[in-house]
Amino acid sequence: MPFIEALQPSTAAAVAQLATQLWPDTELVEMQTHYSDLLKQNQGTCFLLRTSSQFIGFIELSIRNDYVEGAEELPVAYIEGLYIDSDYRQKGLGQMLVTRAEQWAVQHGFKQLCSDVEMENQLSILFHEKAGFTEVARIVCFVKNLD
Repeated sequence: MPFIEALQPSTAAAVAQLATQLWPDTELVEMQTHYSDLLKQNQGTCFLLRTSSQFIGFIELSIRNDYVEGAEELPVAYIEGLYIDSDYRQKGLGQMLVTRAEQWAVQHGFKQLCSDVEMENQLSILFHEKAGFTEVARIVCFVKNLD
């Protein structure tokens, strides 16, 4: 049965590798630096999911002090990313990670755990609903290049 462990300096490379699967536009070196910095800054945390032989998932949490759609008070604990290797999905492991995130948030005095999902990511939306999240808004974002 897979188990959860907190991010350590020795596991930053492993979570960075998983993060490049979730965010394929990022570079491995960039993610390694990000997770090393996360350990130093005390503005969030990360939990890794592993079997006896390999890392298969993670949940990254931040502390958001700025505006968060639907939040009743700030700061809030925020899920920045959640990833499970495709061979291990649909087994309740994502919920295990969310439960661990909830425990961390409560231990740190947060009243809410927030997250976001791209509108077209129906699987993630369904996962969040099953995990007990309530949808609070849908937005469309714009950008205008000023050359």
